[in-house]
Amino acid sequence: MLKLVQKFLQINRYSEIKNEFKDLFLSHPNYPSLFAITDSLDLLSVENAAVRVSKEQIVDLPSNFLAYFKEELILVEKAKNFVRINTIKKGSLKMSYEKFLLDWNGVIVAIEPNNVVGRENLKVEYSWLKYTLPLLLVVGLSFYYNTYNVFSLVFLITSILGLVVSIFIVQEKLGFKNSIISRFCNLSSNSSCSSVINGNERIGNNWINFSDLPLIFFGSSLIAILVQPLQSAIFVGFLSLLAIPVIVSSIWIQKFEIQKWCVMCLAVSGLIFIQSVIWFASDLFTLSFSFGEMFPFLFAVLLLLPIWSVLKTMIKNILTSESSLKEMKKFKRNYSLLNFLSKKVPYINGFEDLRGLNFGNRNAAVKLSIIISPSCEHCHKTFQEAFDLVLRFPDKIFLSVLFNINPENVENPYKAVVERLLTINRATPGKTVEAISDWHIKKIGLKKWLKKWHVDSVSIMINQEIQKQYEWCSKNNFNYTPVKIVNERVFPSEYELSELKYFLNDFVEEIEILEKKIA
Repeated sequence: MLKLVQKFLQINRYSEIKNEFKDLFLSHPNYPSLFAITDSLDLLSVENAAVRVSKEQIVDLPSNFLAYFKEELILVEKAKNFVRINTIKKGSLKMSYEKFLLDWNGVIVAIEPNNVVGRENLKVEYSWLKYTLPLLLVVGLSFYYNTYNVFSLVFLITSILGLVVSIFIVQEKLGFKNSIISRFCNLSSNSSCSSVINGNERIGNNWINFSDLPLIFFGSSLIAILVQPLQSAIFVGFLSLLAIPVIVSSIWIQKFEIQKWCVMCLAVSGLIFIQSVIWFASDLFTLSFSFGEMFPFLFAVLLLLPIWSVLKTMIKNILTSESSLKEMKKFKRNYSLLNFLSKKVPYINGFEDLRGLNFGNRNAAVKLSIIISPSCEHCHKTFQEAFDLVLRFPDKIFLSVLFNINPENVENPYKAVVERLLTINRATPGKTVEAISDWHIKKIGLKKWLKKWHVDSVSIMINQEIQKQYEWCSKNNFNYTPVKIVNERVFPSEYELSELKYFLNDFVEEIEILEKKIA
C-alpha cells in the first residue's frame, strides 16, 4: 500500500515528500487504513479528497487516483480507451473501462497536482549510479591492468549478476521492501522468496545465515577475479562444482519441504551451475591449485566475513530501532492518550479577556495559546514551533501569544521587550510578526532589538494588560515558561508542540461532535 501511495505522489510531482509521507503513514495509529492515508496527506499540506462517486462520473475524474477495486486499494491511471491499474499483489495491469467499472466500488482518493515544481523535482533520480559507477570504475581498472579472455569474462559477468541477486536475497532476509524483489518473487502462486529465505535454519555460527553464503561467495569471487582474472576464475569454477550438492539440497528443500519456489535462490543456483559446467567443459579444467592461485579468493573471504558480520549487526540494530520508533510514534499519536495527559486549566475565568499577540484564523478549531517570557531560552523554540504551525495550517490553528512577566520588577531589562511588542501590536499590527520574529527566531539581541524597535511611549493600557496576564498566570500557578494551552487544556510536556499537527483532524472532529450535541 505504501509503494502505491508513494508512486501516486510521484506522478503528481510530490517526490520530495515521499519519505516524509512514509514516516507519517507507518506511525499513524490507524495504519494502514484510508484515514491514515488522507490524514498523512493533510499533515503534509497536500490537498486531497476521499469520496464516493457514481461510476458514470469516471470521465470527470482526474487522470490518476487511488481507488478500491475488489476490496483492494489500487492506483488508477486513465487512458483514452483503457485504464492501467497498479495493484499490490499483481503489479501493473491494463484493462477496459467496462471491466474496471464492474469491480470498482466508487471510492476514490484524489489529490491536487503540485504545480510548483522545485529544482529537486526536475532532477531525475539516479540513485543506482552510486553503486554502479564505483563498480564500473573498479572493473575498468582491472581491465587496464589485467588481461581477460572469454573464460574469465564469463566468470566476471556471472559473479556480478550473482552478487546483485545475493544482495536482493539479503534484503529480503533483513526485511527490506523492494519492488523489484516483489515482482520476481511473486511470479506465480507457487513462488515465495520470503518463505524459502526465512525458512532456512541458521548454519555454522550464529552470525551467518544460509542466505549470507551467496553474498560471501559471489562477493569473494568478484574481488578475486578483478585482482587475478584467469587463475581466480579457474578456482571459482572448481568451487562452483563443489557447491552442486548444496544446490541440490536447496532445490530439494524448496520442492518437498517448504513447497514454494524462491526465484532468486534458483537464479543463484543457476549461475553457480553455469560456472561449474563452463569450468568442467573447458580446456582449463584442473584439480591442482597453487597457494598463489587460491590466495585472492581466500583473502577476499577473510576480508568480507568480518565486515559483513559487523555490517549486518549494525543494519539489524538500525532496523530494530526504526521499528521501535514507529511503534512509539504510533502509541504517542493516539488522541486518547493526548487527552488523558492534557489537564484542564485550573482557573479558566478571565482567560478570554487577555489580549496577546494573535496570529491565524480566529474561527479555527484549534485555539493555541503560548505563555512565554522574553528572557526564557526555551520560549524561542516554543514560539517558532507555534508560529510554524500557524503558517502551515492557517485555517486550522489560531495562535495567541501571552506573556508572564512581573510589571512591577523595574530591574528586569526584558520587560521593555514585552511593552514594545504589545505597543507595536496595538499601534502598527502589520509590524508585529517582524518584531517578535527578530526576538524569538532571529535572536538579534536585546540592545540591537531595542534600538530597532523603538517606541515613543508605553501607555497605561499596555501596563494594565501585562499586569492582567501576570495575575492570571499567578492564579493558575504558572510560575514557569513556556506554558502551552490548546482549547483551554494544558498541552502535556510529554509532547513537543510541533507534534500538535498529528491531532488537528481529531480536534476538528471533536468540535464538530460537540456542536452537533449542542444543536
